[in-house]
Amino acid sequence: MRKSSFIHLIVLLLANSSVAAQLPIFVDVTEEAGIRFKHNNGKTDHKHIIETMGSGAVFFDYDVDGDVDLYFVNSGPVAVDTLSNRDSVGEVFNSGTARNVLYRNDGNGHFTDVTTVSGTGDTGYGMAAAAGDIDNDGDADLYVANFGQDTLYRNNGNGTFTDITEAAGIDNSLWGIAAVYLDVDGDGALDIFVVNYLVYEVSMPQTTYKGIVGYGHPRSYEGTADVLYQNNGDGTFTDIAETAGVTNPSEGRGMAAVICDYDKDRFPDIYVTNDTNRNFLYHNNGDGTFTDESLFIGVGYDENGVAEGSMGVDCGDYNRDGWLDFIVANSEKATLYKNEEGLFFVDATVESALQQPTLPFVGFSPLFLDYDNDGYLDIFCANGHPQDVIEVLTDYETYAQHDQVFRNNGDGTYTDVSETAGTYFSEALVGRAAATADYDNDGDTDIVIMNSNQRAVLLRNDAGNEKNWLGIKLVGTQSNRDGIGAKVRLVTDGMTQIAEVKSGSSYASGSDVRLLFGLAATQHVDSIVIVWPSGITQEWEGVAVNQIVTIVEPK
Repeated sequence: MRKSSFIHLIVLLLANSSVAAQLPIFVDVTEEAGIRFKHNNGKTDHKHIIETMGSGAVFFDYDVDGDVDLYFVNSGPVAVDTLSNRDSVGEVFNSGTARNVLYRNDGNGHFTDVTTVSGTGDTGYGMAAAAGDIDNDGDADLYVANFGQDTLYRNNGNGTFTDITEAAGIDNSLWGIAAVYLDVDGDGALDIFVVNYLVYEVSMPQTTYKGIVGYGHPRSYEGTADVLYQNNGDGTFTDIAETAGVTNPSEGRGMAAVICDYDKDRFPDIYVTNDTNRNFLYHNNGDGTFTDESLFIGVGYDENGVAEGSMGVDCGDYNRDGWLDFIVANSEKATLYKNEEGLFFVDATVESALQQPTLPFVGFSPLFLDYDNDGYLDIFCANGHPQDVIEVLTDYETYAQHDQVFRNNGDGTYTDVSETAGTYFSEALVGRAAATADYDNDGDTDIVIMNSNQRAVLLRNDAGNEKNWLGIKLVGTQSNRDGIGAKVRLVTDGMTQIAEVKSGSSYASGSDVRLLFGLAATQHVDSIVIVWPSGITQEWEGVAVNQIVTIVEPK
């Protein structure tokens, strides 16, 4: 080969490798996937605060075919002509012009709208949804949190759902904004924790800023009590929030919750983020009661002792030390709380290099995910300002904002890689909720994003499965069927990772309960150790990579 030809070949190879390195990680496949959902907030000239909060989505396999389906929560319109009290909210908002939507995953990259046949088109002013098998019959049921009466759907196992709200004793008619499942008492039946936001009536007067009508500040309204529904095991639920010690109505302006056993005592704890109030960390005492430990272990305020405008939350072991940490999205910056062996938490936002890149944004939905399958948890966050007149009030903030992706560098720090993550991240939208799942079962984590009064977006991960991976689905027998609360430790020759099956994360949403571990170049998994909520410990050895395995709890 002539020298000039050889040099030309080297240049081409370098150019091609450079292009490959810059290929997008995430691709917007919403349209080709058949998803046509657009959020309707029922925007009015009055600017009711409920209009700007957005709503969530949940990934769950409702038909148990191995492909996760997608449920979107809708809101508007806001009808106010005759509304004078909370009791009439359900009637006023149930106009039928906006409803929730269930998309069935067809298993070929496409989704089909099955809302009508499934009976899940709730028409309340929707905020959030959560999926969990409340009766342990093998299929996930659906809880919908509304501004007004919530709704509980039982999965009939034949592609349809039945509204069992009244029969089940679900009577939350406050402003529900998040719902999560947990087994409080370890009886194998999933209980439901509902986060309520503010006391708000649409008859309240307008709020103005410099003579401009805008959405009211959360401090203009009272907080309201959260709800904990105990599963009675007979298809009914009882609210035990007060006796359990998880209400805090005077301080709470709840926005989100995540369930995890932060101290490894085998009892699920509840972390609640509050808007402009300190956050709560309810430690499960193991006797049906909880104690708020947030002030004692460092997760109520940031490192400066400030109660932030906290929105969404997620948990995960970002530094691979074996303990679950918290990521919280706030009205100015994200906060990363590092778990110090279950004894206390340290605000690691600055040391992780997350403060500066998140400071200009209003984060709503943070999510831990290993998008590149290198074994370290990265972070995604949906961003968007809650005040739609903010650009008139200030010259440095915007209503629509860019979402962000942060790569975990493996040394306790993060790098903002949004600019190279895909063209979606150059688009300014009013981000609210987000959830993750490997919807196409190809071995990497995909993301769905809900934008306020705008289109929903499905981002397919096209880069993660270039590295090895292992998916794990748990099926409880003594524990709850979904395995929620189970702890999984995965050991390879190069790394040890932990994860906990959880319900709820980010904001108003729920991600797939299956676990996906990135394995980098590892060719073999030495062992998988599962500690079930029942206390049973189970171990698998010598598991092949690049597959989804189902593990059933021994009886």
